[in-house]
Amino acid sequence: MTQKIVIQVQMSSDRCRPRAMALAAATRGVDSVAVAGDAKDQLVVVGDGVDPVKLTSALRRKVGPAQLVQVGDVKKEEEKKPAAAAAEVVEYQSHPGYYQWQPEPVSVAYPISAGDGYGYACARPDTCSIM
Repeated sequence: MTQKIVIQVQMSSDRCRPRAMALAAATRGVDSVAVAGDAKDQLVVVGDGVDPVKLTSALRRKVGPAQLVQVGDVKKEEEKKPAAAAAEVVEYQSHPGYYQWQPEPVSVAYPISAGDGYGYACARPDTCSIM
């Protein structure tokens, strides 16, 4: 059964936040990890078969003081999300006069002299490096 786990982690610096998220994401059974809270100090972990106590103790060892706040099922929230998400969906409409400019390919033509007798042709005989 998919569950939502909220863990409050005391993060002393900005470097601790990615470390905590990476540790939670590497745990077996985790589907998603997000940061929540006013002070961005709560990790919201959604997954199937995740042990909240082991995850909290691992965060305590690697990041800092952590406290398990909430463990619950996700299905209750998923039923509410589609109604709110449907209202927030905005379709992308392209501008009818919009086009992307692409430059035309440039072809360079150099006049070729008759050659130097050895099968080499130089574009400009006065700057030929073969002679």
